[in-house]
Amino acid sequence: MVKIMRNILFFIGVLFTVSTVQAFAAEQSGPYQSSFFGTAAEGYDVVAYFVDGKAKEGDSDLEYKWKDVSWRFATKANREAFIADPEKYAPQYGGYCAYAVSQGYTASIDPQAWSVVDGKLYLNYSKSVQATWKEDIPGYISAANDNWPTIKKSL
Repeated sequence: MVKIMRNILFFIGVLFTVSTVQAFAAEQSGPYQSSFFGTAAEGYDVVAYFVDGKAKEGDSDLEYKWKDVSWRFATKANREAFIADPEKYAPQYGGYCAYAVSQGYTASIDPQAWSVVDGKLYLNYSKSVQATWKEDIPGYISAANDNWPTIKKSL
């Protein structure tokens, strides 16, 4: 019986620790969505979307902390470009799915589902959501721009 109680208390302790770490990570994310480990854009290089026209994983050796989130880059040049002008490269709506924000809520992203429109990066939850997004990008951007201030306050 004592062994069972120890196991139960250990399990409760683990659950408490995990939930505390997750709450701390959420508190530290500022306005930008981050992974459990505190990286923006799921660790992908946001400059690469503009420069290379494709999604590229960032390197943990090429990180830069901005807005309480770690941003990773595939090259030193991309890291330097971001440092010089982070607002130019950071994804819209805190890095949450742009379509979800247009609908009034937030959702995580798939770094492979993205688009650059008028010099701004928009990320989507999945390729199928991205297909819906592409049906009316201007309309969804307008709706997301209207929704984002309220959503941002609730984060």
